[in-house]
Amino acid sequence: MTLFDGVYPFYPQQRKAAVFDISTIIVIVVFLTLACSFLLIIPGIRGRARWYWTLRVLLSLFVGVVIVVVQFTGDWETGWVQANTSYKSFSPAQVNADIGLHIGLAGVNVTLRGNPVQQINETINYNEHFPWNFGADYDRSYSQGLEKGLPSPILYVAEKFTTQSPCAVHRQYRIAGHYASAMLWVAFCTWIISNILFSMPVLIYGGYMLLVTAAFMIFSLLSFSTVRNSPMCVIQIGTRTLQVAYGGSFWLMVAIGLLCFVAGITIVAMHYLNLDLLKTFFDLREDKAEEHQEMPEVLINPHFMNKGLSSSQPSEINSV
Repeated sequence: MTLFDGVYPFYPQQRKAAVFDISTIIVIVVFLTLACSFLLIIPGIRGRARWYWTLRVLLSLFVGVVIVVVQFTGDWETGWVQANTSYKSFSPAQVNADIGLHIGLAGVNVTLRGNPVQQINETINYNEHFPWNFGADYDRSYSQGLEKGLPSPILYVAEKFTTQSPCAVHRQYRIAGHYASAMLWVAFCTWIISNILFSMPVLIYGGYMLLVTAAFMIFSLLSFSTVRNSPMCVIQIGTRTLQVAYGGSFWLMVAIGLLCFVAGITIVAMHYLNLDLLKTFFDLREDKAEEHQEMPEVLINPHFMNKGLSSSQPSEINSV
């Protein structure tokens, strides 16, 4: 490694988005394909049942895609700060930039975007991912960032989550993310079982499994929330402090968990209070008009009717 104008050079490295990555896009594409396939068969469903099917299927797919996608997002906790800070090691140059911290279940993303992007003859727009999921080595990723010569604000924020940091938050976030992810995978399995039960159809047990799905979602949120039991290390950048709060993925899981809970309670309650309405919504109730369908009106030609009666009268007289 050589020096250029008293600073370490920057080498190109792979980037990962703070919120979306390849895994997220693949999951979304798969569920969108299922949704589009269903939309193609909607015209074959008659009457109001078409809208009932559309509502059920799209809501169910939305719940499933959220359960899977949030495991790959990086915004369970987020924080932004704008500050004047040093840009490179061994250099007095100061830049004005937005520093972002995005914490997910599998790691942390640190972003650095200049205001404006072009400053001191460089493009300041960085987005670095440091994984801590099981099987990944966070400290090694941090060391690789040092070798690459990443900007000082990124290394400063990432250093707070290393195993050797005095903040001592690495183990908490790693364990909390692991258990939250495990709970979400169980919720995904119970979501599949609930859809199977609804299609069998065993509506009451499908409602129970929907409640179980909501319970595991809530357990995942509680698992991740345990990191708040210990105070977060102060992240001081220049004269500003970077504060983190629950992000979009966390609140999305809260909303989906409540949706599953309300849907499960509603299905169970309707099973005992108004089963006919529940069967109508799931397109299981047969039309009463079809059950008690009367014979259609038959038109009889009176000429053939009279002829038949006249031919039957002699046989009746003979029998007498």
